[in-house]
Amino acid sequence: MTPFRLTCAYALPESENEEEEMSSMEASVTAVEELLQYQFKKRKLLEEALTHSSYTESASYQRLEFLGDMALGLAITNFVFLAYPELDPGQLSLLRAANISTEKLARVAVRHSLYRYVRHNATALDDRVKEFVLAVQEEQETEFYGGVMKAPKVLADIVESIAAAVYVDCGFDLKELWMIFRGLMDPIITLEMLQHQPQPVTMLYELCQKVGKVVDIKHWRNGDKNIASVYIDGEFLVSSSSEQKENARLHAAKAALEKMAYKVSNKYSIEFDATKGNDGAKQKLYELCGKRKWPKPTYRVEKKLGPSHDRKFVCSVQVESGDDGVVFTVGKERSRVLYASGEEKLRIKDAENSAAFAMLCGLKEANVI
Repeated sequence: MTPFRLTCAYALPESENEEEEMSSMEASVTAVEELLQYQFKKRKLLEEALTHSSYTESASYQRLEFLGDMALGLAITNFVFLAYPELDPGQLSLLRAANISTEKLARVAVRHSLYRYVRHNATALDDRVKEFVLAVQEEQETEFYGGVMKAPKVLADIVESIAAAVYVDCGFDLKELWMIFRGLMDPIITLEMLQHQPQPVTMLYELCQKVGKVVDIKHWRNGDKNIASVYIDGEFLVSSSSEQKENARLHAAKAALEKMAYKVSNKYSIEFDATKGNDGAKQKLYELCGKRKWPKPTYRVEKKLGPSHDRKFVCSVQVESGDDGVVFTVGKERSRVLYASGEEKLRIKDAENSAAFAMLCGLKEANVI
């Protein structure tokens, strides 16, 4: 990632002449055109898109940013609608929000060094942008919802204003805008990526609601730091701090979810008695997965034993937890997928019941049921 630095694309000191200033913007426009692989018919549009409101000698990107917010949002909406025909409106909304959030767009601006091409007369912007760029460079994985530092809105504004410039220049053709702009937005946040990194605050509240627990996130300030503390049923669980209140809340929720992976808060009651044997175990496991909104259990024949006239079967079952925060712990291993194998049985149906019984016993021992 290119380190933050001032370049000739920023507003020049008053001592520089107007010709040099025009040459600087010309170079910026050319650089962005090369990045987009698109040549503007009206280059003035891109000049406007690369002008901050603090630079008063020319029209700023404010009007374009307004349009770009809407156009890019609709382009992303069309994309996720076509890419995920099986998703409900709620899931589609999450995908759209993740791909047009300030955090996402600011990282687009950082990835492509777009901030280098914006002319402005607000030196405070330089420090905020530089600090955010350095914070992004130190992230171990891409943050969808907020890292150590809250993203400066000016970075997202730059992306939206450039998108609007393309949209207007290509005759308000949304399809062409997406064809030109899609590469800039990579990596597109997918459903799989969201499942791997769900929104921590939302996930915390949903998880606790499912298991009948009450979440309370309390805030206060300590000097220049915002403190967020998570309480579950009135009991303190974890705290986090940040200069921004939203980020403190975000990281506190994330830490709470990590702690809760080991706690009884993941427990869900079904009527299951391990002393009554295998009968009905397969149905009970199916019932549990349905209530937890996990995928259906999957069974397979692991072994076929004995001659054909006296055949015995050993079956296994796999259970995968859903989005409710359950992480199975076996010894030192943690996973969202759990396997169990049953005893030898004369019929496949009975062998599957035996495997389901073993799985239920394991889940009970793990305090999940």
